[in-house]
Amino acid sequence: LRDSTRKSAIREYIPTRYHSYVHPYRTSPEEFYGSPLQKRAFCSMKRVEVLHMDIQDKVAIITGGARGIGRATALALARAGARAVVIADNRAARAAETAEEIRALGCRGISLEIDTGDVESLRFMMLETSNQLGGLHILHNNAGIGEGDRNWPEVETERVASIIDINLRGVIIGTQLALPLMQRSGGGAIVNTASGAGMTPLPPQAVYAATKAGVIHFTKSCIDLQASHQVRVSCVCPGLTTTEMVQESGPDGPHPWLQSVIDMLEMLEPDEIADVVLSLIRDPESAGRIVSVENQPRQTKS
Repeated sequence: LRDSTRKSAIREYIPTRYHSYVHPYRTSPEEFYGSPLQKRAFCSMKRVEVLHMDIQDKVAIITGGARGIGRATALALARAGARAVVIADNRAARAAETAEEIRALGCRGISLEIDTGDVESLRFMMLETSNQLGGLHILHNNAGIGEGDRNWPEVETERVASIIDINLRGVIIGTQLALPLMQRSGGGAIVNTASGAGMTPLPPQAVYAATKAGVIHFTKSCIDLQASHQVRVSCVCPGLTTTEMVQESGPDGPHPWLQSVIDMLEMLEPDEIADVVLSLIRDPESAGRIVSVENQPRQTKS
């Protein structure tokens, strides 16, 4: 699905409605995997339709909100009328700057120095949000890191552990810890940031790709939370986006393998991804949805 007026193509993988299919854990793997049931559950596609669920007066947490896609989402929520946005990031100074930008838009902005790979830090994030703001309605699990300037398998083992902790464990634990707070607040929406790398092999960034694939499958597996906790969990998979993370992938800018890909594609902007995140937050039918925002080929001058 492509729109010639945009730099991106939006592809959406939508599970069937909550009660309209048998979950894989309620049937045998032989009956489910590869069957028409699995295809109906996970592979139907349509363009995103925004069903406006009011963001006005809602409380949100954005992990990795100091810059890039997280910052763009935080500012978009403030413009949409959110009551408060918590910027949770390990870059304390940058988080404070983003919180100040949020306050300039008339929204309460709070910055917290958080390591999303650490369980106690995530508990602190939820406790502070509850104590200062009284509830939680929106969580954008956005924090993430890649291999950096050393590709798989040369990347340091400690870095591998950090990628798994931040990109996957932090999303899972963050979701778990948010559920009781959201339930007490009347329900809410969680949007996880995965990546196009989670949908296709990426040998130089094998660990990053594996964690993002895990986020995608975790999101699909959280579809029951809409019925049990009144919380919708969905996922956005950005293509290559103009962020500092891309610029930091090599010793002097994008890693050479990545630069060769960038040269062929139109880069996405963080605001484009933020638009999709807000559409998922607003849409009451977004539970289990995986939205891929894909790069368009770079236009060559004739």
